[in-house]
Amino acid sequence: MTWDVVIGCEVHCQLATKSKLFCSCSTSFGAPPNTQVCPVCAGYPGVLPTLNGAAVELAIRAGRALGCEIQDSSTFDRKNYFYPDLPKGYQITQYNRPICLGGSLEFEVDGQGKSVRLTRIHIEEDAGKLSHGPGGTVVDLNRAGTPLIEIVSEPDLRSADEVVAYLKSLRNLVRWIGVSDGHMEQGSFRCDANVSIRKGTDEPFGTRVELKNLNSFMHVKKAIEYEVARQASELDSGRKIIQQTRLWDDRAGVTRAMRSKEEAMDYRYFPEPDLPPLQLPDGWDSVPLPELPAERVARYRDQLGLSAYDAQVLTAEPDLSAYFEDVLSTGANPKTSANWVQVELLGRLNADGLSATESPVTPDALGQILARLADKKLSGKLAKLALARAYEGEKLAAIFEDLGEQVVDPNAIREPVKQLIEDNPAQVQKYLDGNQQLIGWFIGQIMKTSKGRANPQVVKSVLTEMLEATRE
Repeated sequence: MTWDVVIGCEVHCQLATKSKLFCSCSTSFGAPPNTQVCPVCAGYPGVLPTLNGAAVELAIRAGRALGCEIQDSSTFDRKNYFYPDLPKGYQITQYNRPICLGGSLEFEVDGQGKSVRLTRIHIEEDAGKLSHGPGGTVVDLNRAGTPLIEIVSEPDLRSADEVVAYLKSLRNLVRWIGVSDGHMEQGSFRCDANVSIRKGTDEPFGTRVELKNLNSFMHVKKAIEYEVARQASELDSGRKIIQQTRLWDDRAGVTRAMRSKEEAMDYRYFPEPDLPPLQLPDGWDSVPLPELPAERVARYRDQLGLSAYDAQVLTAEPDLSAYFEDVLSTGANPKTSANWVQVELLGRLNADGLSATESPVTPDALGQILARLADKKLSGKLAKLALARAYEGEKLAAIFEDLGEQVVDPNAIREPVKQLIEDNPAQVQKYLDGNQQLIGWFIGQIMKTSKGRANPQVVKSVLTEMLEATRE
């Protein structure tokens, strides 16, 4: 039987604040274990939380970018459960009245548009981290109290590929607007996927299984595809799906049961008594949002004349798009700039594991190279050479002085062409006898003589003229 797949996502996104949600401890990554902890985030008795205003601002920014309804008044609640990495024994989150409701995200999957509805966005604190080893399990509370937003979608996704495309688009958006750094390998952006299957699109939803803490796109895809196959096998065999939380075991390539899936009642939610309702001040929505990725894609396509593919690539990373914008500000042609940034520069950066902000070639330097290319002072080959040398750290002025300017005056090329013809009578005769492909050999010889400075089109024109003149 072919099963209809139904997936909803809960994305935990670490907010880009310098301190934790309810205390002043640092949120920087990589500190020694349990060095960024205080009585508040360690859950000491009698301590009181103080809400981080920057976290609220970032949550609002995310909600606005996703078209949510921002609530003027929202509340915090206690979510009670007992794990070693949650020292208070409860998590402060938003349950009854979250800060954002509704919204949606539009993205593309294999060139087709897709829209996913959002249920809500709420603010909450992270738990600590458990590390399991041969000697037992140790707890690091550096993450405890780190501010998160949880972005909850409706069950509108229908495949692992759709989920990956949704997550990539969402991650790009939160990074774009400065809400989160989105480092999945550091736990800043991770997904819980609720997966179920049913017999057909008109059937009720099946029993859902939650895949917990997926922190890479590859793991998301593999885990969902395995889980869909597992559930289909269970139902095909006449067994029932158990509602539970499962973890992805990448080494074994399987999902494993973690615990039975909790319902809201199991968490014993109740209002957080130490935090008053969050009332947004007048004018909270007066700060304009930056141009969003979808808006920039449309501008690149409609105003700059770029292809849909180029527009998508150049907006896939905020740093890369900012670099491209800076190249454009030098007056460079948009299509030429797009080609050079994607092909000539991005390939080098990816090979070296560098971001656009770490590029050895500044946008201004690339703009100068493209200006000389446009003015025909550099051939395409020499422009690529200039970029390569600039990438290795050479000063641009020295590169330009060494390369000189492209020779475009036909009269300056005639003398070396005349000498080439006189020195190679056998090759000339083969050309005259009909081997027209030899024109490429002649062009190559002149390019060597000119050290690449002669314009190939001008060289070809002069060569053709002077070779044909030898027939007379």
